[in-house]
Amino acid sequence: MHVFNFTTFKVNTITMIKKIVVFYILVSLSSCSSYNSIDTFYNAHKNDNQVTAVRVPQFMLSMISEISPEMQALVGNTKDLRYMQFPSATSSKTQLLNQQMNGITGNSFIEVFRKNDELKRNVVSIREKKNSVKEILIYNNDNQTGSFLYFNGDFDPAKVREMAKNEQFTKMGNHIISQFGASTPGINSQN
Repeated sequence: MHVFNFTTFKVNTITMIKKIVVFYILVSLSSCSSYNSIDTFYNAHKNDNQVTAVRVPQFMLSMISEISPEMQALVGNTKDLRYMQFPSATSSKTQLLNQQMNGITGNSFIEVFRKNDELKRNVVSIREKKNSVKEILIYNNDNQTGSFLYFNGDFDPAKVREMAKNEQFTKMGNHIISQFGASTPGINSQN
């Protein structure tokens, strides 16, 4: 004859409930972290009004590498390159964009450089793996216009820090806009 043991049943039930709660917490955290990604930000804002969004295909990276020898060394190891420029004319819009970028860079990125001036931001963040930099994210917002420049590849950390210090990433963002913006068919500005 089998005797029902209430204590064993209670312990097993509590253990099972704990496992279910942990599972749901992990699922919730993973879904939140996927929101804070460069893909999500790019896709959420690429169709906004007055946004310039450039995702450089592999075969066009050689054009960018002609900026300087440093850029050639950096771009040669790039798998994904994106640039986006967007309006940020109101304090609420600037604050929202700053919070979204903080969500992305706060998610396993290391800040190499940050300059805050009220709502204005200039941030260079990297994601490392062992002895190389795998992702570089440069975010600028002057409270009128915001932009980010994103690299995914395999980069030398010393070269990345040197380029950030010499503001070469900012120059590269301007070059990408001039390279693709002027020669790409599309919307013509009319006064």
